[in-house]
Amino acid sequence: MSQDATGRPIRIALEVADPALADRLTAILATVADLQRVSAGEDAEVVLVQRASRATMGSVEPQLTPRELEVLALLAEGASNKTIAARLNISVHTAKFHVGSVMDKLDAVGRTDAVAQAARLRVINL
Repeated sequence: MSQDATGRPIRIALEVADPALADRLTAILATVADLQRVSAGEDAEVVLVQRASRATMGSVEPQLTPRELEVLALLAEGASNKTIAARLNISVHTAKFHVGSVMDKLDAVGRTDAVAQAARLRVINL
């Protein structure tokens, strides 16, 4: 059942820029009992917001620090955390932290994906 504690229907709003996606979600939500779709800006218990895709995020350059750019260059060479630490004269723990930060900022799922994303965004040249 989709009612809140008061027994009223749950009010849900969509903030979706893509009209086709908005139509699909509206159709799906219409099949759920005790759910009331409201317009964006109205009071709602739930708001579904469309997250930017990687394609649209591509125009936004990630803000990498100079150290993160150094780490990224070493990642592109295939360096391990231990190698990164030695080359940059930092601890392995710090190298691991920087690698994680680079991956987060590039929305990457792994080291190789981070390098690929950086190349696609022209943050680095391969």
